[in-house]
Amino acid sequence: MIANIAEIDPNRVAAVLYRSQDDVDALLADVAESLTRQGVRVGGVAQRNLKGANGKTGMLAIDLMTGREISICQPLGSGAMACKLDPGGLAEAAVAVARAISAEVDLLVINKFSKQEASGKGLRAEFAEAIMAGVPLLTAVPDKCLADWRAFTGDIGTTLLCERLVVEGWWRDLSARIARVRAPSATAATSRSSRPTT
Repeated sequence: MIANIAEIDPNRVAAVLYRSQDDVDALLADVAESLTRQGVRVGGVAQRNLKGANGKTGMLAIDLMTGREISICQPLGSGAMACKLDPGGLAEAAVAVARAISAEVDLLVINKFSKQEASGKGLRAEFAEAIMAGVPLLTAVPDKCLADWRAFTGDIGTTLLCERLVVEGWWRDLSARIARVRAPSATAATSRSSRPTT
């Protein structure tokens, strides 16, 4: 569970609730790409799933600040049609998330809070760091892990439908709210700096 839960703005934490048939990875990657083109400073990692000519699947984490592809899939062997998570790739993804938090990006995307995070592994520590830092966070949670997500976050945050318009609406509302909060403090700083000195 996250420490200092009472101090966290619940609007800054959004989880897209998805089912197995939803392509939530493409949704988050596409939203992150679109926001970046609009000038939003987006960081963290999105996931792209690959399917080779041989039918095998693979997974890449995309560092949203650099565009670098990180393999997070470790092949299981010649006859396997799937893979398991690669600890080295997950460590690289964790570094990308930590770097985005340090850079105070406008929006942090962490591809998902799933089985690994629910069991205390994966990017769980980075989720906690982001939430405690107050960085606006967008992630995805499979419906089977919703109870674990709620326990982890102390049931703060917003749950979103797995629809692009819903996710974009959340960001539009949140970014407008953040801009309104920053505007008075920016105006006050400007008026202080423009006062004549004696």
